[in-house]
Amino acid sequence: MRQPSVISRRLAAAAIGLVLASGAVACAGPQDGAGDRTAGGTSEGAPRKGGTLTVLNAEAQSDFDPARLYTSGGGNVPSLVFRTLTTRNREAGAAGTQVVPDLATDTGRPNKDATEWTYTLKDGLKFEDGTPITSADVKYGIQRSFAAELSGGAPYLRDWLVGGDTYQGPYKDKKGLASIITPDAKTIVFKLKKPEGEFPFLATQTQFAPVPKAKDTGAKYEEHPVSSGPYKVVTNKNDGEHLVLERNEHWDPKTDEERKAYPDTIDVRSGLDEAVINQRLSTSSGADAAALTTDTNLGPAELAQIGSDKELAARVGTGHFGFTNYIAFNPKVKPFDNIKVRQAISYAINRTSVVNAAGGSALAEPATTFLPEQKAFGFTPYDHFPAGETGDPAKAKELLKEAGHPNGLTVTLLHSTAQNRTTSPEIATAVQEALGKAGITVKLDGQEPNSFNEKRWSVKDAPGFFLSRWGADWPAGGPFLAPIFDGRQIVTNGSNYNHAQLNDPAVNKEIDEINKLADLKDAAARWGALDKKIGEQALDVPLFHPVYKQLVGKDVKNVVISDWTGVLDISQVAVK
Repeated sequence: MRQPSVISRRLAAAAIGLVLASGAVACAGPQDGAGDRTAGGTSEGAPRKGGTLTVLNAEAQSDFDPARLYTSGGGNVPSLVFRTLTTRNREAGAAGTQVVPDLATDTGRPNKDATEWTYTLKDGLKFEDGTPITSADVKYGIQRSFAAELSGGAPYLRDWLVGGDTYQGPYKDKKGLASIITPDAKTIVFKLKKPEGEFPFLATQTQFAPVPKAKDTGAKYEEHPVSSGPYKVVTNKNDGEHLVLERNEHWDPKTDEERKAYPDTIDVRSGLDEAVINQRLSTSSGADAAALTTDTNLGPAELAQIGSDKELAARVGTGHFGFTNYIAFNPKVKPFDNIKVRQAISYAINRTSVVNAAGGSALAEPATTFLPEQKAFGFTPYDHFPAGETGDPAKAKELLKEAGHPNGLTVTLLHSTAQNRTTSPEIATAVQEALGKAGITVKLDGQEPNSFNEKRWSVKDAPGFFLSRWGADWPAGGPFLAPIFDGRQIVTNGSNYNHAQLNDPAVNKEIDEINKLADLKDAAARWGALDKKIGEQALDVPLFHPVYKQLVGKDVKNVVISDWTGVLDISQVAVK
């Protein structure tokens, strides 16, 4: 993900919408968990089945085809229709970062070096038409995601599967992928190019949803995809602008421990103004009383208004998603080739002013580590350049003098003109003011979003100093650290996320060693240690981790927000 406001690819890793619109990646999301589990008034008793849940969104749930969606953990609205081999644990807080079985009986059985993974399907799995779900259906669903006409999904399978880099999908290649083996109707085996201990996380992606070959209508499949989950699509207007889901009578809850599926109907309305969405949820009149949003957060002004209203405050859910906003350095550009200059900037940063610019402490938490502050990622506390809450300009000046800049220096900071409070003018101005106190004059270079993204992800044109952000496609260290610091992932003719263009053999080797670990707890500890080690090089300045606040209608019950997505889990919600 790495991103949160729209569903996109590694601009999913750069935004806050992936998670919100899709319920995933990343693509962007929150953490309190247990404290927010009862938001919406679950104190009235156990959740009950029935009723209609309305979803009010800004972004349409477009490309409603499992091959084209870029989500992990099963997605949010998509997760109601598409089941996958594994999924996220549907619990609040940190417990929700765990990967658990979905269609499969377990999270996967690796061989000794994690280059081969085997799954067995549960008994009693059926599509919405009552036909059994087989391993061949899962394989076919995966193969569809390689077709050029169904692009948009996560790229990992193309990178990880043997032969995945040349396979063009089932429409052009009738033989299929030899690296996916289905020896019988319930078994499926994946052969990988290299060790991938995090494969169970990948198996939560919607590309792993089964698709019956006989019902595949190619690019039109999104209009009526065949459901394997508790709901089926009965209406899809204007490419996801209006979606209506109703119960799939062939879904057996005995095979699905994760989805509660309380409402009878899910009515998704999109293309709405965010202010209108929050106003409708606040007022909660008519059908809006049983409404929620999966892509619209509360801002500082709205939170200030809600703060004085206990009833509204009780309907606000808080979440954290694995996301870091930071200053990126390109050491290929002077004066950022000098580590002392990078260290000086690290000491000069006033994180209090940055957090305020991001909307205040209710919406942002100061960061000194690149990995998010969540156990699943392997978070290991460190602060190599302790600047306190408001910066240490004296230490910064001392380092600048050692770097040969006794009279300070002038630098240019690239930022976006988008009003997103992450890479926007407010954040850039806070950085500018803090560095000014250390004798560093910062000239601001604001670019419209497309130009901004093109420059910061370019090897050729990347500036030396810019704002950036990164979110994980799943809650683990791999999709967080590898794209940013693995030298073999430097892309010279496309979008490059290794902003420092770091190609350290020791770092590359450690990434490979961690990827061999199928024990995710052991891997997490190693990712944390690697983050701490890389941090010593001052290749970036972590600024803050976002916090997400979302309002629900007064009749929405059983609000569960996990640290995987940071947003409310539709599969758990009930309505009065």
